[in-house]
Amino acid sequence: MTEQVAKTMGVDRAILHRVLPFALFMTFIVVEECLHLIAQRQGLILTASTVQYLYAVKACSVAWLLYLLRAHYTELRFKDLLQLKVSAAAAAIGIVTFLVWIGLPATLPFIPPPKGYDPTLFTGESTRSLMIAVRVAGAVFVVPVMEELFWRSFLLRYLVAPDFQSVPLGRFTWGSFVISSVLFGLEHHLFLAGMLAGALFNLVLYRTRSLAQCVLAHSVANLALACWVLQTGDWRLW
Repeated sequence: MTEQVAKTMGVDRAILHRVLPFALFMTFIVVEECLHLIAQRQGLILTASTVQYLYAVKACSVAWLLYLLRAHYTELRFKDLLQLKVSAAAAAIGIVTFLVWIGLPATLPFIPPPKGYDPTLFTGESTRSLMIAVRVAGAVFVVPVMEELFWRSFLLRYLVAPDFQSVPLGRFTWGSFVISSVLFGLEHHLFLAGMLAGALFNLVLYRTRSLAQCVLAHSVANLALACWVLQTGDWRLW
């Protein structure tokens, strides 16, 4: 399937495999924003939780796509996590990233703040618990894999050379480091925290040469943030 899509679009298959899950995730975000906009301007009746149900579809769709393409991600070696000292250091970077995230509230002034994911809008305790579990699982297991494949495996190396697979994981150049960190920040509403998070995840790759360690750091950061949000009720961070 991806081979036909790549031929049609004139895109290298290796690029498509790493961009497609990210593009699918971002497409769902656009759909969510469009639904909010249509509801505001056209009087479309949406319950407070309707759009939030899309997160489950988004997370499951991206997870399924990653599963289908898993054979192509040879650079993602989870056995690297057996290096316990390295993994502990990567997890510590994840905690630092979380502290940066809650400590730097600077936002993009020209973009309206996200509505956040508020599970209290779901009626019924069982539904609420299920949607919280889906949100946490998506943030901890799906998003880190999807984003690290795009940002650290593909884009960081593509900025060094268009034939990105010829660039070893962890090859440092100032241009790729700065550009990828800034773009990672602009992907998030908390852009300053996002830029520093992108820089920290880049540093994990430079030090470990392991994409799996980047996924670990990213997962720990997201898990810590999920615990914080559920404890404080600060849904805007979700």
